[in-house]
Amino acid sequence: MPTLRLSLVQMDLAWEDPAENHRRAERHLREAASRGAKLALLPEMFSTGFSMEPDRIAQPPGGLSEQFLVEQAAALGLTILASVPQKGDARPRNVALLVSPQGAVTRYAKIHPFSFAGEHLHYEAGDRVVTAEVEGVRVTPLVCYDLRFPEPFRVAARDTDLFCVVANWPEPRREHWRTLLRARAIENQSFVAGVNRTGDGGGAHYVGDSVVVGPLGDTLVEGGADEAVLVCDVDTSFVARLRGRFPALEDIRPEAYRR
Repeated sequence: MPTLRLSLVQMDLAWEDPAENHRRAERHLREAASRGAKLALLPEMFSTGFSMEPDRIAQPPGGLSEQFLVEQAAALGLTILASVPQKGDARPRNVALLVSPQGAVTRYAKIHPFSFAGEHLHYEAGDRVVTAEVEGVRVTPLVCYDLRFPEPFRVAARDTDLFCVVANWPEPRREHWRTLLRARAIENQSFVAGVNRTGDGGGAHYVGDSVVVGPLGDTLVEGGADEAVLVCDVDTSFVARLRGRFPALEDIRPEAYRR
């Protein structure tokens, strides 16, 4: 099983300013690539911040922010995961784009819009979990509030080595972020990477805490409150060995999980 060098791009976001965010992201992505990363994660809605104004900020599939990611992936030889507000068939969606250096784009629409902030009123929910391979590693992307729901993680667990959560997770609930990332890693015997933004936007304050957690709940790399490009190696052979030695996933009994 392969080892994947992963980078978490923990960055401040300019509110509803895609051009400026593209400029900032380009600088960080160059650093990630120079340090040997093959997969780089940008925060949720990296081009705008967590704005509830999709009529103003949502772009069509293939729009400027998606083009930016495609161009950067090709230029840097880097797979990039980032979420953007995109127009859909009905309402816009908060879509995580997994973009390969060859230009292939895998789309995951956030299944759980953050109703506490009214996201469900502005963005349509996604309806499926998506897994794709990056350098031979099975990667499942999820977006922010999805972290509070163990169901999509469990559905994908057997076919996933690395869960990647891109987020705008505010400071008041930072301990939930830390705890849930560790819980999702332990219960699914997988690596879990969470990238969060820093700074202020939309009336919320963000303190990063981006992290990669190993399948046993150990912290592999962790950011503070400032902008940072974090890099670590993910040895996916450990997932197979752990699941073979301690096959907890084989004891799941969904037929009994009802009242």
